[in-house]
Amino acid sequence: MSRVHTPIVDGLAEYLRQITLHEPPALRHVREESEGHPHASMQTSPEQGQFLNFLVRITGAKRILEVGTFMGYSSTWMALALPPGGRLTACDLSEEYTRRARQTWREAGVEDRIELRLGPALPTLDALAAEGNAGAFDLAFIDADKSNYAAYYDRAMNLVRTGGVIAVDNVLWHGRVADPEDRDTDTEAIRAFNRKLHDDPRIALSLVPLGDGLTLACKL
Repeated sequence: MSRVHTPIVDGLAEYLRQITLHEPPALRHVREESEGHPHASMQTSPEQGQFLNFLVRITGAKRILEVGTFMGYSSTWMALALPPGGRLTACDLSEEYTRRARQTWREAGVEDRIELRLGPALPTLDALAAEGNAGAFDLAFIDADKSNYAAYYDRAMNLVRTGGVIAVDNVLWHGRVADPEDRDTDTEAIRAFNRKLHDDPRIALSLVPLGDGLTLACKL
């Protein structure tokens, strides 16, 4: 154990991938394809993707909720870890991006495990609750517009069962959350979100400094 974090410089990051990453071809393909995309920063890192896969396996999750799908990278990682009969509900606004996500799911052989709900996420999450899904999900992953993180989290808390886990990406926001001079709208939204979870007595909380920061909240 150590009392401090080891800085992950470029060389060490590459070493980590060399010794830990087992990325399926379909996922490597979409990741490499998206590297030149104008919104490449929306893509989950491979280390985070593999960690989500690991999280699904160790929790035994059978029903997963994803808010923010982009090109299907994170949803594919998680769907690959689902047991027989497991399902993932993916929520996204973009028909363009999710068209590529469907291709990723097909290439990885998990399309039959994923239900896509296309449209604004908040009405979609409210509809899921209205359909009787409160407490039905084992795991939720949030990686969408930062201004709505708190609202997505509140909905996820209703939809995830007791003992279930909510994972939230980008909570370190490339280090900007620790810069008091940074008053950008998204930075402020993530700061407020982080404080909200820190003060929430309904969860057990951990922040994993993997990629751009991954918060794990276990519903008590």
